[in-house]
Amino acid sequence: MKTNAFRIGFIATLGGLLAILLGLALSSIATILVYLAAALFIALGLDPIVRLLERRGLKRMLAITIVFVLFIALIIGVLFLVVPVVIKEGTALVTGLPETLSNMAAQPWFISLNSSLGGTMNLSAASTALQKFLSDPNNLATLGGGLLKVGGDVIGGIFGGITIVILSLFFLGSLDASKSALYMLVPASKRASVMSITEQIVGSVGKYVIGQVILAASNGILGFIAMTLIGVPFAGVLAVVAFLLALIPLVGTVISAILVTIVGLTESPGTAIAIAIYFLIYMQVEAYVFSPRVMSKAVDVPGILVVIGALVGGTLLGILGALVAVPVTASILIIVKQVIVPRQQAR
Repeated sequence: MKTNAFRIGFIATLGGLLAILLGLALSSIATILVYLAAALFIALGLDPIVRLLERRGLKRMLAITIVFVLFIALIIGVLFLVVPVVIKEGTALVTGLPETLSNMAAQPWFISLNSSLGGTMNLSAASTALQKFLSDPNNLATLGGGLLKVGGDVIGGIFGGITIVILSLFFLGSLDASKSALYMLVPASKRASVMSITEQIVGSVGKYVIGQVILAASNGILGFIAMTLIGVPFAGVLAVVAFLLALIPLVGTVISAILVTIVGLTESPGTAIAIAIYFLIYMQVEAYVFSPRVMSKAVDVPGILVVIGALVGGTLLGILGALVAVPVTASILIIVKQVIVPRQQAR
């Protein structure tokens, strides 16, 4: 009896140690896993375009080459257009923050709101403290150390981006071969159903990636035009933020709308109201016009599952997890509908 108890305890201890080691191993290669996931989704997003060119008579390798060259050219063009604007406006945002706070504190609506709250919001003092902080050489040295770290992160991000692009090229080139190898591992009696489900998942994810990028681009471009016309400051930086946030379905556009409205409030209440009205109209147009047309052949996931998936994915893997939540959820739904549900019905 004692021997059995010792054996059970020993095995349980080994299992716990193994789980800890696996957790440490996964945490040490988390960056690599993120690179692989990002590259896979880029490859799946480009695959429908490659297949379209194949249907036009081009060989797959030539189609991949054309699509990838255009993809890289698009990235370089966007970077040359966006990066200078982001650097310029980002610098102006940081250096002009004390003045922005002072101007906001002098606006009648803020004075009235602050009076109703008993004068608890002292933006003038905050502006003075911020100006003092930025003018202190010691604080600037500390800020410089932070900037050096940010610079290192930027360089790491550039190398990571290059790695993702190279990996996505390999994934795109070997996608058909990888699927064929996977099918050969499945028993012949079940191979047809596995092939059908896999093709549905691959096609659904690819169309989702393309559709979400199109919707995010429309949010960023139209938002930039609206912010420029209405007079929201730092429109370039905010447009880039709106594009990145819109990659997260449902919640991303709402978050960007709130952020831009707050920035518009620093200019005037009229500016904030005008840009808020624009976003309300845009979200309706996106929901009832853009999204049905763009996503009609992509994924069909209930809204509540989209929100839950984005929250869970964002908690586990950050922004990338929120981005891949919908296609992963759609893939699970396809498997449930075509594998689990038929088996339950057959019982």
